[in-house]
Amino acid sequence: MELTQRFADLAKEIAEISDPLERSKRAHKVVTDLQEVTTELLRARREGVEELIALGMKQTEIGRHLDISRQMVGKLIKASPPPERAFLGTSKITIAVGEKREAAKDHGPAGPAVATEDLAAFDILSGLARELKLEASYETVASPGLIDLNRDNLVVICGPRLSPMIGQILASDQHIKFDRDESGWYLQDQVTGIAYRSPMDTGERADYAYLGRLPRPDGRGTFVYLAGIHAVGATGVTHWLAHNLSDLYREVGRRRFSTLIRCTYTTDPLQITSSERVTPLYRRGAAA
Repeated sequence: MELTQRFADLAKEIAEISDPLERSKRAHKVVTDLQEVTTELLRARREGVEELIALGMKQTEIGRHLDISRQMVGKLIKASPPPERAFLGTSKITIAVGEKREAAKDHGPAGPAVATEDLAAFDILSGLARELKLEASYETVASPGLIDLNRDNLVVICGPRLSPMIGQILASDQHIKFDRDESGWYLQDQVTGIAYRSPMDTGERADYAYLGRLPRPDGRGTFVYLAGIHAVGATGVTHWLAHNLSDLYREVGRRRFSTLIRCTYTTDPLQITSSERVTPLYRRGAAA
């Protein structure tokens, strides 16, 4: 009742604004915010109901606790956003993509550029977000790789070679790390000791990539992070997420974790033909 009264007071306050433009803007902002909160509450309610059913509670009993019919319990499950929506975020998400500097070419000067593969990764991920009733915005991580990581609902696609800041946070992962030697960059499973080198480097159309949830520098949350040894690896991760997000969320929720994904692909046009997880889901305990 207290929350309802606060909303009622806010509605009254907005209704009394004399300037019609300001009244419309304030009302629109509150309605938009409430819609985002309502969508997340519908998701959380569905998740709770599905957990209760998995524990053996009957829909009739759940309905009695929620003061709705058994039939309505079934309807709210179908009509509400899926639980795994929370993996990406609870409202509009930002997908930040690494930007590199290209050397000057015959028909133009040197300048910043985003890899075609990273743009494909953005397209797949933003499409998945829309399916989950989430908006997605795009931004680039410009040289020298500075980015505000202390934000909610953030996904970063940027290798450590483009962002030392990302490299420093990746160093906190005791299970998997990016490393390099005279042969180039590779991914190291520090638990098994296996080094995963990109098959691309020997002419095969395949790559490995890191997927995880990393801690924010301010210690007040996490962000989703993915990056391949080569750019196509990130596209492979988004392909894997599009096919496995529900199972992944059941395993890790919004807790910190890391794993490696292997993908294969074709070119002209770029298309991921397969993606699979090749290491365990290494959990790290802390939630978002």
